[in-house]
Amino acid sequence: MIHKSKSIRSFIGAKDFKTSRQFYLDLGCIETPISNNMSYFMIGDHGFYLQDAYVKDWVDNTMIFLEVDDVERYHKELSALGLHDKYKLVRLSGIHNNDWGREIFMHDPSGILWHFGEFT
Repeated sequence: MIHKSKSIRSFIGAKDFKTSRQFYLDLGCIETPISNNMSYFMIGDHGFYLQDAYVKDWVDNTMIFLEVDDVERYHKELSALGLHDKYKLVRLSGIHNNDWGREIFMHDPSGILWHFGEFT
């Protein structure tokens, strides 16, 4: 069976929907509200759904990997945004070198773990 995919979209939860929405706007995402408790966010050519829904075990175990073209530049840009200073629970790591490439990690205000990686 051959699939002609156009996109794949994750659904992520938010402990505080208003705060998470603002965080993703500050990150540079473009929001399309779907309803009063869900929005679609675009980051480049890709996107995800943010829901006003919080299940601790689910959110604490959610990770998203976004491939970027230059981890070092991306890290500098994320650092310059100061989201880790503006939002209480947001944490930004340094660059980690792996056998497959490089990556940085950032937790969103709810604890979703983002991996921003560059394959070598």
